[in-house]
Amino acid sequence: MNLPPLTQRFVLHFGEMGSRWGINRTVGQIYALLYVSAKPLNADEVGEALNFSRSNVSMGHKELQSWSLVRLIHQPNDRREYFQAPDDVWAIFRTLATERRKREIDPTLSMLRDALMEQPSVAEDIHAQARMKQMHAFIEMMTDWLDEVQKMDSATLASLMKMGAKVQKMLELKDRVKQVFGLTPEVAPGAAPELAPVVSATAEVKNGPL
Repeated sequence: MNLPPLTQRFVLHFGEMGSRWGINRTVGQIYALLYVSAKPLNADEVGEALNFSRSNVSMGHKELQSWSLVRLIHQPNDRREYFQAPDDVWAIFRTLATERRKREIDPTLSMLRDALMEQPSVAEDIHAQARMKQMHAFIEMMTDWLDEVQKMDSATLASLMKMGAKVQKMLELKDRVKQVFGLTPEVAPGAAPELAPVVSATAEVKNGPL
């Protein structure tokens, strides 16, 4: 592998991690190389850098294209195909979330919806269907959240991630207020003077430094 030491370590690590994420080592290394490369690379350059055969590089590129993790680029007066990984890590996150949903989550949701439409007649299946209903509700809630994330631009998504601790603090304060005043979840913030601490905490989350 003819790469500088730091780049080589990154590429080798991604190859090892790739097998744990469900992709083979070759694909992981190709993606890592394209991600850190300062310019788009063609198949010959990738093969030379990683000591891979042309066929392995071609299969790796096809796999990465199927995941929408690399884009194909053509250079002027050059018939060869060049490949480049997206620069925006948040775009990569959104792409991975979308692809994993299509491959793993959507088929499970479809199976669960079919199962919940059935009318079980034995106790074991009645219990199993109840558990499936809980799983279906959880997965749908998570996919709804992912849908909202997909609509955000990268700056908004980064801000949301940084707000995590503040949101948790606000929710904990809100729960304490409910316990003290015996409020129900349906009471809207600002509907009663007792909820002033919650409104204040909300403002802190919204306006405080990220």
